[in-house]
Amino acid sequence: MVIGAGDATGGAIARRFAREGYTACVTRRSLDKLQPLLEQIRAEGGQGHGFASDARKEEDVIALIEQIESTVGPIEVLVFNIGANAPSSILEESARKYFKIWEMACFGGFLNAREVAKRMVQRGGDGHQGTIIFTGATASLRGSANFAAFSGAKMALRALAQSMARELGPRGIHVAHVVVDGAIDTAFIRDNFPDRYAMKDQDGIVNPDHIADTYWMLHRQPRDAWTHELDLRPYMEKF
Repeated sequence: MVIGAGDATGGAIARRFAREGYTACVTRRSLDKLQPLLEQIRAEGGQGHGFASDARKEEDVIALIEQIESTVGPIEVLVFNIGANAPSSILEESARKYFKIWEMACFGGFLNAREVAKRMVQRGGDGHQGTIIFTGATASLRGSANFAAFSGAKMALRALAQSMARELGPRGIHVAHVVVDGAIDTAFIRDNFPDRYAMKDQDGIVNPDHIADTYWMLHRQPRDAWTHELDLRPYMEKF
């Protein structure tokens, strides 16, 4: 299940798992925007289901998880991939937007991960009970000018991931946090940062398919050597 299956990272993750035989359940706020991804998954021989969902609304999240568990199958992997990156000067930031960014980038992660974790634990067993992966960012580690809201939300999401890993790891659930430190090959970067996007030919921006490969690797790790946090960045990125 991929929460926030956009046209880049989330979609690539869904396609990667579908190619491995998993049924991909993908969500966005608009079901229409998921159709190209679902068609691509099916064209590649995979199975996919799309769901319109607002990850910030508890009742909707509970109903969606129950729907998938009862009509599609047990959720073995949850990827929370909502970004909500909307920079603004702290002098101009509104309370409404600050709160909305936190809801999208952190609170939604809590709601979805809680509901999926409940079901993973209830299934019992002694082995690997499931995987929960949160997509982080540079802002998960440090706050930059004009990113107070985004950094606050992403740092809180990282803390959530750490707490869940320590509680749920001993119960067989692998919780991981991936810090993507660099521009990703998206239409947003192409249209708004053309100089940065020009680095694509030099492998200077992150390929979503390569992020997806890392998520698959994390899910496949043996439990005697689980990774909780790792970072991904182009070789030329300053950090």
